[in-house]
Amino acid sequence: MTADNVLGLVVAGALVVYLVLALVFPERF
Repeated sequence: MTADNVLGLVVAGALVVYLVLALVFPERF
C-alpha cells in the first residue's frame, strides 16, 4: 500500500460516511 492508495481510501471512506449522514440527518445539511 502506497501513501496515495491510503489517502485515496481515507478520502473515499470519508465521502461515503458524509453521504450516509446527509441521507440519515438531512436537517443538519
